[in-house]
Amino acid sequence: MIKFISALLFSVIATTSSAAIEVQDEMGTFSIEQTPQKIVVLEYSFIDALATLGISPVGIADDGKTHSVISQISEKIKPWVSVGTRSTPNLEIIASLKPDMIIADFERHATIYEDLKKIAPTLVLKSRGETYADNLVSMVKVGQAVNQEEKIKQRLAQHNQRMDAFAKEINSDKTFMFSVANAKGIWMHSPVAYAGGVISRLGLNSPIPEEDQKAYISATLERLVKANPEYLLVGKYGEETIIDSFEKNPLWNTISSIKEKTYTETNPFLWSKNRGMIAAEIMAQELKTLIK
Repeated sequence: MIKFISALLFSVIATTSSAAIEVQDEMGTFSIEQTPQKIVVLEYSFIDALATLGISPVGIADDGKTHSVISQISEKIKPWVSVGTRSTPNLEIIASLKPDMIIADFERHATIYEDLKKIAPTLVLKSRGETYADNLVSMVKVGQAVNQEEKIKQRLAQHNQRMDAFAKEINSDKTFMFSVANAKGIWMHSPVAYAGGVISRLGLNSPIPEEDQKAYISATLERLVKANPEYLLVGKYGEETIIDSFEKNPLWNTISSIKEKTYTETNPFLWSKNRGMIAAEIMAQELKTLIK
């Protein structure tokens, strides 16, 4: 585990001087003249990073749903202004907040990078579709950008100690899988999805280890039966989802997790959106509680 931590820390390059803070991000070199005080974030994972450091963003692209930020994180930060959706943040509202820094997602916001830069220095990192390891690297870069590199590295070391402890306590050879469901379908989170990465980090097995090319895999009931997870966690978006129809089909009861009563519904905002050290540790605790 020491090697894992070291690899993460040395994979991130940052320099700090009296003139500027510089961080290597997805667009090249991010530079800011002084420690930012007013920060706008355009993805949930960056909120986790700032909350870890005791910093409250002034604006968040929260999709207009404050409850999307899990309570364990929202209680650590001050009330914020919604700057719209993650896919199409409102540039006018962002500008009105007069931020010192914006933290954006490479996949969602690379196309509006130049517009964001006109408002404030913009740090572009991986978020959407990121792996668990990607997220930890991004965490360190956020810490560097706000001039708290040592603090974030200390927290990372603590995080790894906690995850090691959870792995020893859980110590299961069963297969675990998280999926999200809505009225239109269900998507299995593969080993390269964030939730799949947390599961792997805890030494747990995936029922679909061969599915390592895509993070999210649309599945039929027959595909779920084939995967046959021994522990299945599902985050439902909406009161009515495709799970309702699955439960009426005899095939549903052939899945190991249904037969063994290890199927559970969990918070999709925690397991799918609020990625970071705080979220991962809560997920680990949930898994520990589920073990039979």
